[in-house]
Amino acid sequence: MRGGNMQNMMKQMQKMQKKMAEAQEQLGQEKIEGTAGGGIVTVVVTGHKEVVDVQIKPEAVDPDDVEMLQDLVLTAVNDALKKADELTNNTMGQFTKGLNLPF
Repeated sequence: MRGGNMQNMMKQMQKMQKKMAEAQEQLGQEKIEGTAGGGIVTVVVTGHKEVVDVQIKPEAVDPDDVEMLQDLVLTAVNDALKKADELTNNTMGQFTKGLNLPF
């Protein structure tokens, strides 16, 4: 490669890195909601998979069936994390098309 082509390629790479960093930052600000039991349990995560809120409606609380509540919370968390993964793949995938890089 000639020096000019290499410089252009380096500039392009720097632009892409900056855009990727901006997209990563934006993901951290996104709020993704997962639910279970028809909305009885709601979990909110960021695009960085940080749980920021858990809401449990009173009708989900049965002292005689704690396992059901545990299952609902688990299901809601997994639902939110799955949606966060999908958002990350859709957002960051634009930078990795054809590269097959994991995130």
